[in-house]
Amino acid sequence: MNFLLYVNYPDWIHPEIFPSVPALHFLRWYGLMYVFAFAFAYLILNIQRKEGLLDSAKARVSEDEVLSFISTGFIFLLIGARIFACLIYTPGGKYLRAPWLIFWPFDEQMNFTGFEGMSYHGGFVGGLIGMIFWCKKNKKPLLKWMDVMVVAIPCGYTFGRLGNFLNGELYGRLTKMPWGMIFRDSKGYSASIQWVQDFAASIGMQIPESGLVLLPRHPSQLYEAFFEGIFLFVILFLLRKKKPFDGFLSALYSTGYGLVRFVIEYFRMPDEDMGFKLGNTVGAPLDRDVSLTNISTGQILCFIMIVFGIGLGIYSYIQYKKNERLIKS
Repeated sequence: MNFLLYVNYPDWIHPEIFPSVPALHFLRWYGLMYVFAFAFAYLILNIQRKEGLLDSAKARVSEDEVLSFISTGFIFLLIGARIFACLIYTPGGKYLRAPWLIFWPFDEQMNFTGFEGMSYHGGFVGGLIGMIFWCKKNKKPLLKWMDVMVVAIPCGYTFGRLGNFLNGELYGRLTKMPWGMIFRDSKGYSASIQWVQDFAASIGMQIPESGLVLLPRHPSQLYEAFFEGIFLFVILFLLRKKKPFDGFLSALYSTGYGLVRFVIEYFRMPDEDMGFKLGNTVGAPLDRDVSLTNISTGQILCFIMIVFGIGLGIYSYIQYKKNERLIKS
């Protein structure tokens, strides 16, 4: 008996929560995941507040302050994520010519689409700006508040990647692993191509003699949900009371996320219209095995995050030592 070395994307999963109810057709899992992300991030932030991780010798932080802080950061995050997605991941200059479309939730036929396209790295920059803005406005220690926020971020991020999975988008490259998944909206290949026939035969897949064939891919959304979400969350949550200085957790998150995402990008399908930015950028198959020197836009941004995290760690340590000397003098 031959076992198929792949699984099909579940037919019952749709981007819409109620796909057969016209009046509720606009409700999508991806949007609901953002609600869950905010709720869980707030829950983790509030746990840390109750533990006194934000308190100073002069005052105890209130729940309203935490809600104000995370709300400001979340709004800036959404703005940054949307702007990056439109300006960096949408070539052709469409949004440069009509920037008002960045926050226009309808298509050319005035069908409600929501804000399709959000960039994590843009959200990182936007959220950082939001935290800086709030802390300066409310005269709070930035590094301490950033540390509690980064403990909460990965937990919420997990829901974002689950939303991508439910949308059947941002899937990975082709794979022969037994957990490889056939996504119904992925790119098809002609059954007459020899490598397609060989690929299908190697996983016990029966294909027609003609027409397009969908092949299994890495469910990279789930890789990201676990490693960039749950994995990082557990590490940061366990270290939240043991950090050596303010800013340490923020530096660890930025560096850790950058490293994890950099590796996962080798399994994730790069944007077809952008290709690779470094390495063999001409003619390299985006969706098959490629050289480790083929670097995508996402990996370049991850490298910047790693450098930022290391720099933030050094800066935070210097500030910590400087404050220690002031206290002793």
